[in-house]
Formats: sequence, C-alpha cells, structure tokens
Amino acid sequence: MNKTITVLPGDGIGPEVIKAAQKVLDTVAEKFSHQFTYQNAKIGGVAIDEDGTPLPQETIDLCKKSDGVLLGAVGGPKWDTLPGHMRPERGLLGIRKALELYANLRPVTAHKSLLDASTLKREVIEGVDLMIVRELTGGLYFGQPQERRQENDGESVVDTLYYKNYEIERIIRQAFELARLRRKKVTSVDKANVLESSRVWREIAIAVHADYPDVELEHMLVDNAAMQLIRDPKQFDVVVTENMFGDILSDEASMLTGSLGMLPSASINGNGPGLYEPIHGSAPDIAGKNLANPLATILSVAMLLRYSFLMQEEADAVETAVTKVLEAGYRTGDIAEKGQPVLSTEEMTEKVIEHIQLAVTN
Repeated sequence: MNKTITVLPGDGIGPEVIKAAQKVLDTVAEKFSHQFTYQNAKIGGVAIDEDGTPLPQETIDLCKKSDGVLLGAVGGPKWDTLPGHMRPERGLLGIRKALELYANLRPVTAHKSLLDASTLKREVIEGVDLMIVRELTGGLYFGQPQERRQENDGESVVDTLYYKNYEIERIIRQAFELARLRRKKVTSVDKANVLESSRVWREIAIAVHADYPDVELEHMLVDNAAMQLIRDPKQFDVVVTENMFGDILSDEASMLTGSLGMLPSASINGNGPGLYEPIHGSAPDIAGKNLANPLATILSVAMLLRYSFLMQEEADAVETAVTKVLEAGYRTGDIAEKGQPVLSTEEMTEKVIEHIQLAVTN
C-alpha cells in the first residue's frame, strides 16, 4: 500500500523526534510491504523566520493532498514577544482549522514498567487506560470577538466561547463510537452550573446518548473531573469535553504516566487526512542534544497507522515494540529512575526498531 505523509518537523526537538518517527515508519514499510512517501513543510517558529507566517499556504496545500500529517512540536521563547496572531501556536491552531480536525484523541495508558515514574501512588495509576476526546476547532480559542478594548473607564478584554450545535453533536458522537470499541462508558465534562454553553453541551449529550443505549453516559463538572483524574483515574474510559477544558484536562491526565514524553495524540475529522503529534512541547533547552524522548512521537505513528491508514497489525507492532523496550528497562532521561542507564533519542529509536523487526520476523 502506498501512502503520502506530510511531515511538519516544527521547532525545538521537533525535527529530532520526527526523524525517529520516520525511521520507524520506514521499518514498518519494509516489513509489511508498504511504501510511504514524505513531503516536508514548515509550521510554527521556523515558518515565521523563513516565510513571515506561522502557517504558509503551501503547508496547508500539501497537508490537504496527503493521506496523513505527522507533526513534531512548535514554539519556543524566541517567539514569545510576537503579537498573538504571529505566535507559532497559531500555526498549529490554523492547520487544525484548515483540515477541519474537530476531534483530538489523547490516550492515557499506564505502562506497568513506568508506574514508579509517576508522582502518584502505584495503586492509583496501575491499570489506567482512558481516552480524552477534545473538541478542537471551536470554543474560546476560535470565538470572535477576541480583542482588547479601550473604554471610557479604562481598557477591557473579551474572549468569546462560541459553538454551533452540530459542532457539539459530532464530537460527542465521536466519543460514543470510540466507547463502543472500549469499555462502553462516556464521561461528558462541562460547567453546566455556570455556563450556558455547557448547559447546551449537556442537553446535546443526553440527546445523542439515545442512539447509543449500550453505552453508559455520565456528566461531570470540569472542576470535579480535574480532581477525580488524580483521586481515581481508573473510573474513566472515554472523556469528552470542549476545547479549553480538554486542553487543560488532557495535560493533567498526561502526568498520570510520569512524563509528557510518553503520550501521543491524533486529530481527526473522519474524512480527510488526520494530524498526529506528541503532546509535549518543543523543549528548546534540550533541542539538538539527542536527549529527547521519541516514544510519544513513535506512538503517534501507531495512531497514524491505525486511524488514517487502517493498518491495525502494523499499529499493534509499533505499540508492542514500545512496551517491550520499556519492559527491558530502556529509558530516556525524562523517565529514567536513579541508577538506570539513559539512552539518547537515536538509541531509543533503534531499540524500538529492533523489536519491530524481531516481532515481524518471528
């Protein structure tokens, strides 16, 4: 099978982890008789420096013509003083909007071999396996007006939380579909005791639930959800919520596993190419030092194979290889415990490749 992948290395450690991901994809292509063609494009800070915009039109065009998009990371202190519309993060928001990627999937799985890397007690996180489904193209991040205003009594500021009903319905329906493939439970997170948008969100969730009688639905206020993620994360299966709540809760949930360097994500729309990326930042302090953990990006490759290419066996091979590498005691600096040997980005990537090759050969 032939597939075209648009690669957006981005900033900081982005190019390093993307290089690792491409090596893994090349191994999968060789072992399973596929052909992956890569086309590179710019996004974020590097695009600002070279093209004067965080998201060049050429990047959008290439992404739309591809079968999947793989992104490294964007941003860094170099661009922190730029105005909001010129920040590297605007490139990320823009490509999500351009590709209509309304559903962000963030799996959180506690690897047995990494339980002691978490700041929480082992008994709290052992067995955690949840999926956060975040609405990605609406809400506060995209609502208009979004501006500062000069008024008679001084300066004021406004952000607008805006959703159309169909935008809410489609993300909630996506959550129910995923729950049917998992443990058949959806937790819809809102702030219905305060926000009108959340009251509408809850009404739509209840209406959609009627089409999925085999799936349990519960409602949870966002402040309680934040607490429950730390108190008893095993209670969750699929968590669905709006854009800003999802941004915050998914980062909180990521620390259950001990490191942002372990968690992948997928942004999809059900039709065109999906966008796959690690949830960690650009980590400019370690950029170019061969120290970055490539596993989140490699696991994002597994999601690319699974959700965009429908290559289930290949995705399983990548995920299993990562698990085997961790079980064998291999670590990068962010997940290493005292006394454990620390591997470089390239060394960890090679260990994953070795296990893929071994598994496919056997």
